[in-house]
Amino acid sequence: MTQLDAVVKPKTRRSKRFLQSREPKLSENVKSAMLIKGGNTSESVTQALKDLYSLKKPNAVTYKKKNITRPFEDQTSIEFFSKKSDCSLFVFGSHNKKRPNNLVFGRMFDFHVLDMIELGMEKFVPLKDFKNSKFPEGTKPLLVFAGEAFDLSNEHRRLKSLLTDFFRGPTVPCVRLAGLEHVLHFTALDGKIFLRSYKVLLKKSGCRTPRIELEEMGPSFDFVLRRTHLASDDLYKTAHKQPKALKAKKKKNISHDAFGTRFGRLHMQKQDLGKLQTRKMKGLRKRRGGDAERGPSAAKKARTP
Repeated sequence: MTQLDAVVKPKTRRSKRFLQSREPKLSENVKSAMLIKGGNTSESVTQALKDLYSLKKPNAVTYKKKNITRPFEDQTSIEFFSKKSDCSLFVFGSHNKKRPNNLVFGRMFDFHVLDMIELGMEKFVPLKDFKNSKFPEGTKPLLVFAGEAFDLSNEHRRLKSLLTDFFRGPTVPCVRLAGLEHVLHFTALDGKIFLRSYKVLLKKSGCRTPRIELEEMGPSFDFVLRRTHLASDDLYKTAHKQPKALKAKKKKNISHDAFGTRFGRLHMQKQDLGKLQTRKMKGLRKRRGGDAERGPSAAKKARTP
């Protein structure tokens, strides 16, 4: 048992609050990412890690020192850093002759590596080369995935899920129109993955709904898929399991049609229609005395002089 796995009893209130923040919750905190430099990195890899940190912050931790490790061969260092910094996502950058300009995207489950996908940068345009205004820090991006490969290939489906986990940001109930300022577009075409970052500009349109324009603000990546380390179907299903307290309870006697209209069924006690109050009409009133029993003709004759 390592020192991080040992049971730690808090001695101060500050340490108690820290341990409580690390405890499991029904609604977990926003997933944080750590960006790690390998033992040998190029200038492009270093700048790419800085730009990814700019897109992810404030929910990101960067390690500026070099770490001599190979995630596909030994994952203990990644798991140690994950438990130390309480991060469930990571990007590992490296560069060598066999795999130049290499980025490894991965995520953790219970502080153990769940999925890892290696992407090679064939083309990279850094954030600083785009001379325009940027989005505010902490902006929740709009993610767009284009390409049939994200639906057909198992590796691309996992990559789509991993990229969604990495860039999705905090979970919010609703987003106002003016809050949509950042768009990340992923395209899978001809065996490559293209990542483009746009800023949303709301222009005047002469009506209530504004005209929307997209302005590229970087960074820009052209990736090629390399090695993958994917979790088994059973482990992947266990990682996506939700507690029962968060599952929505099924409401009885409620159904929806194809257009989303909700229908409800009400159960009522049996009614006696004989005592049902109806509209009172003059022709249906009962006669006084015996007129009603003799009929309308007899009552008419009795009233004539």
